[in-house]
Amino acid sequence: MRKSRILAEDDALDLIEDGMTVSIGGHLNSAHPMALIRGIIRRQVKDLTIVTSAQGGPDIGFLIAAGCVRKLITSGVHAESLAAIDPCYRFAAQSGEVEIWEADEGICYAGLRAAAQGLPFTTWHGGVGTSIPELNPDLKVIEDPFTGKPILAVPAIKPDVAILHAACADAYGNVRHVHGWGDRAHYRAADKTIVQVEKIISNEDIRRDPSRTSIIGADVIVRAPYGAHPFASPEFYLEDREFIAEYVALANSSYKNGEMAELNAFVRDRFVSPRDHVEYLERIGVRRLLSLQEY
Repeated sequence: MRKSRILAEDDALDLIEDGMTVSIGGHLNSAHPMALIRGIIRRQVKDLTIVTSAQGGPDIGFLIAAGCVRKLITSGVHAESLAAIDPCYRFAAQSGEVEIWEADEGICYAGLRAAAQGLPFTTWHGGVGTSIPELNPDLKVIEDPFTGKPILAVPAIKPDVAILHAACADAYGNVRHVHGWGDRAHYRAADKTIVQVEKIISNEDIRRDPSRTSIIGADVIVRAPYGAHPFASPEFYLEDREFIAEYVALANSSYKNGEMAELNAFVRDRFVSPRDHVEYLERIGVRRLLSLQEY
């Protein structure tokens, strides 16, 4: 008989350990697995290599501010109109506090595709003729054996675990996204995939319209209503712009003045102190959460 893949938040977090390569789904200010990310911060997981979505959001800045990140594989991290560049990401890159694996979106997805196909590398046209291969020695410009033209060799990007946020799933790991952005690429490349969802639906609902299934057989499903907050969850709620703007302002002032107390207090209050996802939602408050509904 099939076994349920639904785990409690803490049991799912047991799969994430110091030094792992973790890919994080979502895009900009939407659909990041914040219930799991807060758990990583709360547990003080260290020395992570983080693979972002095509464009990472302030979720990455939160992890950097909490001291969880050693290396970042990304094409960029920002908060849409609220921050052209995430301030924690900018400081970490400029200071060398975090190792940055330079790439553009196409290169990141090429590396994930190589991992999904079990290849040591794949080739990609993007990046040829730019300074990206000079900034990232892992990228090699080689000669196409068929045309003789230069082409970029991109090594496989192989996450130990992917953590994603989606609309819903059944108990057996069959997931539905509203959009999904690049989440499918993270799932295919990773050894294990944990998906937090807004709600659990029946397997009968999944089988009624199988074309809507975006991921088949995720390893772990976590119930997490409002689990993307402060980011949007398409067709459920919008991003909490006030929350994100507060973080951006605090991070900018902290790095500008060299005084990290306020940013550290923000991380402690919003991510470390709540014992679990439910306590976090209680602190945010029902009225504020309902104000984000898409109506």
